[in-house]
Amino acid sequence: MRTTQIHSLENADQFKSQLLIWSQQFDDVVWLDSNNYEQNHSNYEAILAVDAFTSIQTNFDGSFEMLKEYQTNVKDWIFGYLTYDLKNDVEDLSSNNFDSLEFPDLYFFQPKKIFLFKGNQVEIQYLNCVDDTFEEDLNDIQSQPESFDCSPKDKLSRRISNDIKIKLRIHKDEYFEKVNKMLAHIHRGDIYEANFCQEFYAENTSINPLETYLKLNSISKPPFATFLKFGDKYLLSASPERYLKKEGDTIVSQPIKGTAKRSENISEDEALKEALSKDIKERSENIMIVDLVRNDLSKTAIKGSVEVEELTKVYTFDQVHQMISTVTSKIEETTHAVDVIKSTFPMGSMTGAPKISAMRIIEALEETKRGLYSGSVGYFSPTSDFDFNVVIRSILYNESKEYVSYSVGGAITAKSDPLKEYEECLVKAKAMRTVLES
Repeated sequence: MRTTQIHSLENADQFKSQLLIWSQQFDDVVWLDSNNYEQNHSNYEAILAVDAFTSIQTNFDGSFEMLKEYQTNVKDWIFGYLTYDLKNDVEDLSSNNFDSLEFPDLYFFQPKKIFLFKGNQVEIQYLNCVDDTFEEDLNDIQSQPESFDCSPKDKLSRRISNDIKIKLRIHKDEYFEKVNKMLAHIHRGDIYEANFCQEFYAENTSINPLETYLKLNSISKPPFATFLKFGDKYLLSASPERYLKKEGDTIVSQPIKGTAKRSENISEDEALKEALSKDIKERSENIMIVDLVRNDLSKTAIKGSVEVEELTKVYTFDQVHQMISTVTSKIEETTHAVDVIKSTFPMGSMTGAPKISAMRIIEALEETKRGLYSGSVGYFSPTSDFDFNVVIRSILYNESKEYVSYSVGGAITAKSDPLKEYEECLVKAKAMRTVLES
């Protein structure tokens, strides 16, 4: 059971900054931030969950059944992540590529302390076993620096080093070769589309995770930003994409396919946005994944309830324009929330079509195990509603191994030009690289 308090905030942004600094003392932290981005399907502007009371950690084998049992038995808020490699629990697939990040395939925890933001109010929910710390915690939070920049060094040590050298796991010529192999699969009819990803990384590198996240978020201001800490492992994400949401009997999926760069020149920026909306290749990429999502949702949907709410609508973010579609469905009251996720995982925007063939080809051509990249972070509520993002535009960090990584990818279709695909990857990678190298 939880004790709840609601507080009005004079300065919500300041309180959020102080709260994030305060949260760094815990081993388990999930911060989800919409950056006040206006969207149709949203419950909270931001959420912080800290300090595990119970938790579950698994490899891929039987992971969805274990999560289902855990979520059913806890009947409370749980926060965590699903790695891309849980595909091996859903289908007869494997993940044998190089992995230097070493995130467990699945991790969820039941937090002792939760902060839910709406407007100028924060709803604070503590498990009864710690509800005697409300006043002490609030005083501690409000005694933190008002922003990270003015925090004393003894509060948050080790700032980002300025000599981070980013390396490429796949070099440009090799990238072209691999894309051409993927195109050969497409022309042979093995697949219609596949999302091909490459890793950028830095070894023997220490960063301050919170500082890195704040810089990345300030550049991008996306609607699904995430700071995740799990022991010595961190996710610092500026994701613009929702994977899947459940609210009552309604399921919402919002795949992104189609990217265009921004311009500081207003008229040129509008022209880039307009060109993206009419780009035949980008639209076909998006529509193929919409068909895949419709098929995935139909596995648990009430017959005839799958609908395309928005098709290939262009949204603008600080770094890029993105083409997003919204697909919804209705489910029976008896359908388990975890079964909805399992039947659609991994998300189509990060795999391709047909899904299983695309995932096999991806595994053969990529050099790195995806892990949490192109997986998902989110939460289940006590009523079995949920909301999960897609882990893209993200920096992953293993503090113990001093290993920093970010990956980017793009959809390869019959109309793909390897050079343009490579250039699109660099556009997507710009924010992460800027943050790490500046």
